[in-house]
Amino acid sequence: MSGIDPVEHKRLRWRCRRGMRELDQLMLRFLDRAFETASEVERALFLRLLDTEDDILWRWCMGRERPEDPDLAGFIDRLLRLPP
Repeated sequence: MSGIDPVEHKRLRWRCRRGMRELDQLMLRFLDRAFETASEVERALFLRLLDTEDDILWRWCMGRERPEDPDLAGFIDRLLRLPP
């Protein structure tokens, strides 16, 4: 993680721990594979997701609901398209 401060990376990694394995994996996948090259807008959207309650985030990621914010909805789509 050359472009991310190691302390910040550890902090974000800890925040990705959601208590549900599936959500943990989605959040960590973005952090490990895409965060470093993500735009500032995408990074801000990711941080918004980390501030979202788990039950809401789960419904969004499972397609049961969509965020009202179209940017956030588009980011969720991108998150779900990342290869496992």
